[in-house]
Amino acid sequence: MSLRSLVGTATLTVAMVSAAWVSAAWAQEDYGRWPLLRDPFPSTGGGGVMIGGYDPVVADGKCRTAFTATLPDGTVYRNTVEFDAEPAQGGILCSNGRWRSADGAATGTTPFRVFIRDGFRRMAPAE
Repeated sequence: MSLRSLVGTATLTVAMVSAAWVSAAWAQEDYGRWPLLRDPFPSTGGGGVMIGGYDPVVADGKCRTAFTATLPDGTVYRNTVEFDAEPAQGGILCSNGRWRSADGAATGTTPFRVFIRDGFRRMAPAE
């Protein structure tokens, strides 16, 4: 084998390995492998706050649910959340959440995501 052939083969091999690495790095998450949504679960905001009663329903391009946020001292706050609902991997991905307290005094966003497929609700793993 000539030096030119060896260099060409090595270059092709490096290009193939690089393409495979880039492809794997950009691979889409497998939402079906996320853990099942638990009740209650820790708030993405931390501080020992537990989220309960989360039961998202999909309608009109949105995922919506009422829920409670329970502080470590036992104080309970009632809230609602609305996510964008997008078809994904044979189910619905709920993301870009916007929450509001039941009394309207507080609002915010959440990085929390839920995937719904075949009657199962799965939550994004903690990062």
